[in-house]
This record gives sequence, C-alpha cells and structure tokens, in this order.
Amino acid sequence: MKRLYNRVNRAELKKKLEESTEPRTTLSFYRYHQLSDPAAFRDELYAGLDSLGVFGRIYIASEGINGQISVLSDTFDDFKDYLYSIPWLNGCRLNIAVDDNGKSFFKLNIKLRNKIVADGLDNSTFDVTKRGKHLSAPEVNALLDKPDTIVVDMRNHYESEVGHYENAICPDVETFREALPLVEDLLADKKKENIVMYCTGGIRCEKASAYYLHKGFEHVYMIDGGIIEYTRQCEEQNLPNKFIGKNFVFDERLGERISDDIISKCHQCGTPCDIHKNCANAACHVLFIQCESCATKYQACCSQVCKEFNELPEMEREIQKPHIIFNGTKFGKGRYKALRMGELS
Repeated sequence: MKRLYNRVNRAELKKKLEESTEPRTTLSFYRYHQLSDPAAFRDELYAGLDSLGVFGRIYIASEGINGQISVLSDTFDDFKDYLYSIPWLNGCRLNIAVDDNGKSFFKLNIKLRNKIVADGLDNSTFDVTKRGKHLSAPEVNALLDKPDTIVVDMRNHYESEVGHYENAICPDVETFREALPLVEDLLADKKKENIVMYCTGGIRCEKASAYYLHKGFEHVYMIDGGIIEYTRQCEEQNLPNKFIGKNFVFDERLGERISDDIISKCHQCGTPCDIHKNCANAACHVLFIQCESCATKYQACCSQVCKEFNELPEMEREIQKPHIIFNGTKFGKGRYKALRMGELS
C-alpha cells in the first residue's frame, strides 16, 4: 500500500534536514482548475511527490492547487517532468525562491481545503478567470513611475511590515479575507484609476483582481508571478527593483532578502530589525520580530514570562501552562506588542 502521510516525529524530521548536506531548491506554484475529485488527486500527488523526495505544504481544493515546496536540486528535472505530466499543471509557473538555503521545509504535507486561498468570496457570483492584466517587471516599473498609479499590497500586515513596494497601500489586516473588503472601501472613489496589486507569488491577486473588476474597477493590474517573479526579472534584465526590504515567506525561513533596507523594528527593544521568528516557548509560539541582542536576552522567547516558563522542568510546565496567559494566547498572528510598551514583560 502506498504511504500517503508522513508520521515521523516533527523534531526528528527537522533535525535530519538541518544535518543534511543535500542541496534543495525552494519554489512555489499554483493553478486554478476545477477538480471533480480533490481527495483522489491529493493521494495520487502525494505518492508521486513523496517518491521524488519533495518536502513542503500543498493545499488542494475543487478550485485548484496552491503549493510551497522544497525539491532536491539533483532531481529537480524529474520533479518538473512529473508535475508537467499532469495535463492541467503542464507549463504552470514555478516561482523559484530568491534567497534560499534549502532548509525551507522538512516534510511533505498535502491537505484538502475548501479553497486554495481562504478569501470568503462566493465564486459563483463572478468569473474568477476574468482577472486583471499581468504585468512584467518593466511594465511594473513604468506604471509605478506614474504619479497617479495606486499600488496595493494584498498581503497581511506582518508580511508588509518587513517589506513592500514604494508608496504602497498596506492594509492593516491579518488575513486575505479581511483585505478584500477593506481595499474595496479604501479605493471606492478610485474606480477609474490605474491600480497595481501584488502579493508573494501572484495567487491572491488572481482572485482579488477578478473580484475588483467585477466590482466596477476599470484598470486593475497585477504583478505577474508576484514579488518573487518580479525580483527574478529585475535581476535578469538589470532593472531597478522597487521592492524595499524583505519578502515574507510561509516556511522555515520566514523571509527572503530583496533589498538591504531594513524598514521594521524589533518588537522588544525597537532597534531596526526584520528577522521574524516564533517564540521559543511552544506554549506561546507567537510570531514576532526579534533582534540578536533580544534573542540572547530572552533566549529566543518573546517575553520574560515565556523565558522563565521555558526554564521550568517539563512536568512543571505542563502543570502551569493552562494558568498562564502568553503573548500567543493574547495576540493574533504578528500582533505581538513591544515589551517596551509594557505588555507582558
């Protein structure tokens, strides 16, 4: 019987990856496509990718696929041949990571979802294939040079906090679902303006641009392939890159460097920093930004509370855990408040 899940201990898998010297390539891909039997396709895909040593996180729904994965560099061509042998995935864009150490994922996880990106929209009310015009990097730069162009970041606040395009509107939201109506309201009187939207690899903008065209916005554009493909094209064509800072990514790296600019601050001391991490206290695990100095001071924890809790014997931690409020239980993703503001110090 084919193995369709990885049941090895997480810590063991992570340690194995960290010790591995095999070069790996991180990439993302997606495609909207109507699947009649997502569960059957999920099992077939797992068997195929697992046999090729692929790690990563893939979501499959009746509307298509959304994947962020790590592939053995030596068998990359075999992976590509396999993926493109699936007719509806043939030729789909593979967004290769910009700043990659090969340690992005440590196991293969393929999950069934209602949608490949949670958006809260009713797809039956508009045509998702009638999306905004794709822009190449030269076209992006030309439009961004026009003073009346509106640039919208369709990502979450913790993503745009560490990096975004010049003069972009960055919604203060935790989810894509929240961003859609908020951006619509913000631009309600701008329906005739040029609107350029972007996200990490393009998938959120595919749906968002179709939705806004349906809502009466006339000139909606999206950066083809998102920040990742734009950066690749800029490097390849020696173009100025108008993205400032880091591109947040949803894997073990938590970010890839695009420019040397550091536009965010350590959430604990306020010094310039753009290193995202999850609190070392597993009972908290809040996402936050921490500089090296604070990482040493708090032992990679987000607060003194978490640091002291982590120092307790395991049995004592289990006893106390239900009775302590950690930042991770108090704040949403990336909503951690700075210790210097007096929160849970």
